[in-house]
Amino acid sequence: MHTSVLRLADLGHSTIEPLLAHYGLSLVRVADGEAIPGSYWGDDEAGIIGHTVYARSDTPVHSLLHEAGHLIVLPPERRAQTHTDATDSIAEEDAVCYLQIVLGGTLPGVGRERVMHDMDAWGYTFRLGSARAWFEQDAENARNWLIERGLLTSGGEPV
Repeated sequence: MHTSVLRLADLGHSTIEPLLAHYGLSLVRVADGEAIPGSYWGDDEAGIIGHTVYARSDTPVHSLLHEAGHLIVLPPERRAQTHTDATDSIAEEDAVCYLQIVLGGTLPGVGRERVMHDMDAWGYTFRLGSARAWFEQDAENARNWLIERGLLTSGGEPV
């Protein structure tokens, strides 16, 4: 467990649910101590099945945003078939990392800086050494991938 990261309990569901609903997703809260359905990493990490993101109160917010990002980038027909593992390519994974940072910036009490800090604390690896350096200096392909699919505006804001 990574204690230095922001957890769902720190925000509450009412902060996350409207964001997920905007993309046609729902959040299911899993009881503390129970296994999280659809979790790729296990432990306290968020899970995905179909149009649903699963999380416990101890789930890191960055994990919830990342897994939701996987569902957001998928076309509806693939989203419905998704269970646990959603990535098709490195380009898609990069786009999801970029999107989770952008989405974190829309949440009160979170922000892009916190998401990037928590990504680094969790152990994401980027060739420039940090999530922030990658986001600011090396993520043009991920950003363009999202813009081309209508998920970000040309100004980099989520649609």
